[in-house]
Amino acid sequence: MMGGGLAIMTALMCLSMVAQAEDPYLFFTWNVTYGTISPLGVPQKGILINGQFPGPNINSTTTNNIVINVFNNLDEPFLITWSGIQHRKNSWQDGTLGTMCPIAPGTNYTYHFQVKDQIGSYFYCPTTSTHRAAGGFGGLRVNSRLLIPVPYADPEDDYTVLIGDWYAKSHTQLKSFLDSGRSLARPDGVLINGKSGKGKGKNEPLFTMKPGKTKYRICNVGITNSLNFRIQGHPMKLVEMEGSHAVQNNYDSLDVHVGQCYSVLVTADQEPKDYYVVASTRFTKQVLTATGVIRYTNGKGPASPELPPAPEGWMWSLNQFRTFRWNLTASAARPNPQGSYHYGEINITRTIKLVNSVHRAGRKLSYASTAFPTSTPPPLSSSPSTSRPPRRSSSITSSPTSLPP
Repeated sequence: MMGGGLAIMTALMCLSMVAQAEDPYLFFTWNVTYGTISPLGVPQKGILINGQFPGPNINSTTTNNIVINVFNNLDEPFLITWSGIQHRKNSWQDGTLGTMCPIAPGTNYTYHFQVKDQIGSYFYCPTTSTHRAAGGFGGLRVNSRLLIPVPYADPEDDYTVLIGDWYAKSHTQLKSFLDSGRSLARPDGVLINGKSGKGKGKNEPLFTMKPGKTKYRICNVGITNSLNFRIQGHPMKLVEMEGSHAVQNNYDSLDVHVGQCYSVLVTADQEPKDYYVVASTRFTKQVLTATGVIRYTNGKGPASPELPPAPEGWMWSLNQFRTFRWNLTASAARPNPQGSYHYGEINITRTIKLVNSVHRAGRKLSYASTAFPTSTPPPLSSSPSTSRPPRRSSSITSSPTSLPP
């Protein structure tokens, strides 16, 4: 009996230790530097992370702890934000002005955050000055835990695709435009993973596809323009968007707006050769286009020079977005359906209309949302005591009648 009791106690202690064990840690050291890049075929100064443009991808899993020691070797303050990561009760790691102080030149800061109950495709990017227009961005993926099934079979490969508009002018020149009260001019090109598809190496493959399905995580990391993404001769099956599994519809192209990320599955079932992947600007008078090459692993022959056409008009984009739906029967980060929480049963007590505006304040442009400046107040835990009381939701009118001067 005593032996049996001891065995039970030992088992309970082991279970307790497992329950209290921390989730896995991922450690990174990043050196942020200036470097010469030529994404449009002309050398210009860019921001590199560990010598890379775009920066290194972060490959994590739900509940992983991510620790990144960032050394700022630039000549100006620098910050990185993790777009889409929730930072619940951890806003001081968000990497935005107002919640964090910038990393001073010649110093370092260690970010420590957990990708909690999240899955999906995200990215990181600079938030100070106009650094994002010089680089410093990269992919951040959060894979589902092995015990949580996903509503599709494992793909043969999994690629991050960072698309965005790009300026030939330096980030300091762009900042001076904004500081003088001018708006940014149209960009000079579009990039796919830091390349425009022009000049030397344009026929080298960005991606390779094996027989079967390949997953592409598409994020718009640009500054101003919505982009349309398409793959020559291959429909894309949407499987995840904004951290949620989606109803799996097929699309010939996808409009990806600034800051958005979509995950798609593409089947390699065409003639084995090269195919173009295309990203082009939307809602612009002059359409800017970037191309890259996808190569079948057993392929022979170049891609057809005839690119797939882009859609036209804003209504097409709006109608496409209306077709996106959550997969309410699939589990996300937890082993329960995404639709287990019924939004239709929420008792709505107040509706607030948000209105964005831009006005000139002195020589600079000032932006506001619902008549309030868009700057984020610092967390109360870190802000000094001031005479101004914290802003409350009741101070925002339901429908603004006036905008700031």
